[in-house]
Amino acid sequence: MSVGARTGSVMEAIRSQIASRALVAGEKLPSIRAFAGSMQVSPSTVVEAYDRLAAEGVIFARRGAGFYVSDVAQPFSVSKVEPKLDRNVDPFWVSRQSLDADSAFAKPGCGWLPADWMPVAPLRRALRGLARGDDALLSDYGDTRGFSDLRRLLARQFADEGLPADTDQILLTSCGTQAIDLICRLLLKPGDAVLVDDPCYFNFQAILRAHQVAAVGVPMTHSGPDMPQFERTVAQVKPRLYLTNSALHNPTGAALTPQIAHRILKVAATHGLIIVEDDIFSAFEPDPSPRLASLDGLNQVIRIGSFSKTLSASVRCGYIAARPDWVEVLIDLQIATNFGGPSPLAAHIVFAALSDGSYRKHLEALRIRLARSRLQVSEKLGLLGIAPWLMPRGGFYLWCLLPEGVSAAGFAQRALTNKIVLAPGNVFSVSQGMDRFMRFNVSQMSDDAIYETLRRTMLEV
Repeated sequence: MSVGARTGSVMEAIRSQIASRALVAGEKLPSIRAFAGSMQVSPSTVVEAYDRLAAEGVIFARRGAGFYVSDVAQPFSVSKVEPKLDRNVDPFWVSRQSLDADSAFAKPGCGWLPADWMPVAPLRRALRGLARGDDALLSDYGDTRGFSDLRRLLARQFADEGLPADTDQILLTSCGTQAIDLICRLLLKPGDAVLVDDPCYFNFQAILRAHQVAAVGVPMTHSGPDMPQFERTVAQVKPRLYLTNSALHNPTGAALTPQIAHRILKVAATHGLIIVEDDIFSAFEPDPSPRLASLDGLNQVIRIGSFSKTLSASVRCGYIAARPDWVEVLIDLQIATNFGGPSPLAAHIVFAALSDGSYRKHLEALRIRLARSRLQVSEKLGLLGIAPWLMPRGGFYLWCLLPEGVSAAGFAQRALTNKIVLAPGNVFSVSQGMDRFMRFNVSQMSDDAIYETLRRTMLEV
């Protein structure tokens, strides 16, 4: 290898560590001698590489103290990527208000079920059982792929729906959001394009913005993305990924038809498009809708999910199911950024709760309760002139159209002063064309006082 090639390999190694966030802004780089030893090159090669990176502004030198990572080198920057949106339609707005608001606030805009709707009994049993377990479970790191019993349980569930997946193709993560973040680290670079539904889950946009990639929207219909527009966009923009929910789409509640699912996979195969399918709401369906991962067999589709909606948002644990070669690299990325997967304690709690005989009965009862709530809430919202875009087959969201002349952003901002957190439509929209839409969480709307406050707030805007 030539001197220039050796210098280039050192520079690429540093850039790779910065891109994966193994080195972060302000962190000191390894000493020249130490890095030369680890890279098996001469100290002069490392000096040359460091000097070149400093000239590019990727790192900087402190006299007598070594080299450090520059702020400008960090791709994981949210605020610098694009001009700030008005705060009432920022993708972070709903999350901040929902998470930070105290118990005096009603939260029809949040994305989780109330605590008294969740299966806390099996969680308590799991906690009591694990408290009596080995000391190592309470103190040690876990396996790099995550708790094997939970991965086997997931593999069995996948097989039941026609998706054969070896346990080594399943990687446990700290949560569903971390699963997406790892995939972005693996497959994207700043400037890439990623296809999303319009509207889509607002945190998809937040993650993509943080990775400095362009989110390109395709209109969502009652049966999936608008396929003529989908095909044109893929051909013209050549996005690297398509990020979507298949089961009970967030926020609309739509479900893929078999025809649309097959057309998506055909376009993906033609253009080399990788699909990331977030399956987090599938347990709420009365019967399964088509799944892209099952139809594709984890070839060009990556499945992700978590247990925060059906089990616990406090016990953080998610997963990725993908091709074996991708999983191997994702393991290394997770070690670099999180030193392993989810807390072993969290994974054991999830496994114990899912294996509890009462969990299946809980889900059956929950689906019935949510079906009743969707009807009740839609009727009460109808009295305010607020109409569902469609009536979902399951889940706890209603994507609703507001009366003519009512801005969802202004409505949500005013509602906050009346102690109600709402989810305005443009938070979910790449095109920013959803200002007459609002997403409502029916499980958070059992108090009749909410509707009176909504009525009063609508008059105020």
